[in-house]
Amino acid sequence: TARALYDFQSENVGEVSVRENEVLTVYSEHDIEGWLEGVNSRGERGLFPASYVQILRQAASRCRPSPASPLSPLPLPPCTAWAGAGGRAGVCNRLRAAETTMTGTTTGMTTRRWRTSRCPVAAAAEEEEAAAAASTSTVGRNLNRFSTFVKSGGEAFILGEASGFVKDGDKICVVMGPHGPEWQENPYPFACTIDDPTKQTKFKGIKSYISYKLLPTHTQVQVNRRYKHFDWLYARLVEKFPVISVPHIPEKQATGRFEEDFISKRKKGLILWMSHMTSHPVLSRCDVFQHFLTCSDEKAWKQGKRKSEKDEMVGANFFLTLSNPPNPLDLQEVESKIDGFKTFTKKMDESVFQMSHTANEFGRKQAGGFKKEFQKVGTSFRILSQAFEMDQQPFSVGLNRAIAFTGDAYDGIGELFAEQPKQDLDPIVDLLALYQGHLANFPDIIHVQKGALTKVKESQRHVEEGKIELNQSGGVRERCDTISFATLAEIHHFHQIRVSDFKAQMQQFLQQQIQFYQKVTEKLEEALQKYDGV
Repeated sequence: TARALYDFQSENVGEVSVRENEVLTVYSEHDIEGWLEGVNSRGERGLFPASYVQILRQAASRCRPSPASPLSPLPLPPCTAWAGAGGRAGVCNRLRAAETTMTGTTTGMTTRRWRTSRCPVAAAAEEEEAAAAASTSTVGRNLNRFSTFVKSGGEAFILGEASGFVKDGDKICVVMGPHGPEWQENPYPFACTIDDPTKQTKFKGIKSYISYKLLPTHTQVQVNRRYKHFDWLYARLVEKFPVISVPHIPEKQATGRFEEDFISKRKKGLILWMSHMTSHPVLSRCDVFQHFLTCSDEKAWKQGKRKSEKDEMVGANFFLTLSNPPNPLDLQEVESKIDGFKTFTKKMDESVFQMSHTANEFGRKQAGGFKKEFQKVGTSFRILSQAFEMDQQPFSVGLNRAIAFTGDAYDGIGELFAEQPKQDLDPIVDLLALYQGHLANFPDIIHVQKGALTKVKESQRHVEEGKIELNQSGGVRERCDTISFATLAEIHHFHQIRVSDFKAQMQQFLQQQIQFYQKVTEKLEEALQKYDGV
């Protein structure tokens, strides 16, 4: 943890605001170019200047100076003299002096000394400005080199630094549909089944793993894949497609990997994942996914794996593969749509979490509490029938048997309740888990688009100030449109698949509920008939 020494207001994507005396969670005590990454007291994650905070563990050590280190410096106050376009672009070139009070360990005397230091944020900013000045465009770089916009290659693409030869097969097309930009449909749609998880061994039984049989409908050739292959594919897709929500694969598990329940649950998760992959117009057609689905030769698999890991159309070059409609987008309309979707995903994330929690709780009650309560009722009916059996009158026998049968019926209903979540609630929870992964992806996707939009506004401002030519700003605008078209297409696909998924899942849920209560009704009706002959 660390304590904020001064207020800091974030101005760039990837940064986080902090308040004086606020306690922060820091991911590493080692700063990178004058910045630390952490979480503030409001749960917001991002970067903040290292000089603005004091590591609490280090602060505790200052209270107990050791003989080997009699003097320990206190943190320097921040320099507040820098400002500039795009945030804290440095104009502070002075050295800062801070009076530091120390206490000697041997004499107990207090001494004072002065130390000087260059402002770390200003120094980093100067490097950024120098790099920007060396380029043909004066549109500044993002000071936060760890933001999603920078790491995705979006910034380099916007600044016109991407270069690569795009083959026809690599082109990804966005078209205008009735509801706005959308991915061009896959002309050859297909599906893929995942079945028969089998435990296998290698190295003479030293290592064990589960192998799954995959059968794509467009090849009808079965391939065997392990979980590690899915994990590798997922990592490649995430790296390659910064503006596409790659569905999360089921999480890893260190223990219990060969237990039947775990294998069954992982299989269901992989089936859901595969359904989202094959239904995506871009992911379903990309080379690395097709290699994963179709390669059955071990040597060819390794060659294809190495080829995909050397893919040049990643990062900034990925955006070169995007082909969008010729008409420019309305920036205000795009911003409004993105902001609306951001609000939607936040609300959906909250509701998905609530629904998942409720379904899990209800399923546990059905498997535990409901079953026990119905069995208690059944036991009570049987005890009543045993009491009645003490009456030896012939006309009592039918009643005694009917009541005992009713007790058995309630036992059976309890068993039905215990088994029912597997049929209706568990599939909903699995689907919600998949969508939680999607919802976790979109903040980064939105950050890329927002970063591009910020660069457009910056370039327009520079045109007004006479710093760059209009055609340079136009190039930034065109490249921003490329990112915006792709983002809007991905949002459209998300809504489209969401409606399809939840429609099908809710239909299945209600059908299973109807069948369940029909079974309960049949047991009660059967028990009722036993009283007809009494």
